[in-house]
Amino acid sequence: MTVGRLEGVSPTRMELLRLSRREKLAEKGEELLREKRDALIAELLDVVGEVRSARKEVEAKLREAFTHLAIAKALMGEDAVRQLALAAKPRELQMEFASRSVMGVSVPMIEFSPLVRRATERGYSIHDSSAALDDAARCFEEALEKILRLAEVEEAVRHLASEVEKTKRRVNALKYIMIPRLKATRKYIEMRLEEMERENFTRLKKIKAVLERRASAEASSASSAVVEAGVGGGSEGDLKVSEGEGKP
Repeated sequence: MTVGRLEGVSPTRMELLRLSRREKLAEKGEELLREKRDALIAELLDVVGEVRSARKEVEAKLREAFTHLAIAKALMGEDAVRQLALAAKPRELQMEFASRSVMGVSVPMIEFSPLVRRATERGYSIHDSSAALDDAARCFEEALEKILRLAEVEEAVRHLASEVEKTKRRVNALKYIMIPRLKATRKYIEMRLEEMERENFTRLKKIKAVLERRASAEASSASSAVVEAGVGGGSEGDLKVSEGEGKP
């Protein structure tokens, strides 16, 4: 897969330094996020284990409750059980919601008062009921507590799984998009700077050659002028000497 470079980046040394810092920071961030992802996955697996255990407890408690209920129906009759159920005193469930932090992820907590009541607190006549019906009522109340705990850990799993997915996307974005783009842009700037240096070096060589030729030409011109001046001055002196020799 071809990764493009960043847009709007000038090929300058200051930009190269800035990109190098960004690249190191992105690599460090990718490493930290990868560690966070791994830790979240480990925590998620632990909570998933709690969910499995809580589900087994709920299923076992509900099986026990329905077993006692079936025994109560067999002993008392279905109509009698229904009448006692209608006579039972309803109970308002008081719950409070809080949160706790798991690897920096906020997960909900459910706080509630104990739901299991004594037989005399349920509202129906204990003289008309049976031990099987009392056991069924107790098991259903215990099952409700376990269901609330199961809901708590299942919600924790959803929050952790969502955070794992977000962290995974961030790691992939840094690893496969941002860091390769930064590397490609840095290499592009380095190539452009090398080309510019080669061009400047070639240009300087040409300028130096021109200056050397010009200096050589000027030196040659100066030497020719000196020679010509020397030749001209010697002829005039000879003429003067010749004229002086003719005089008495």
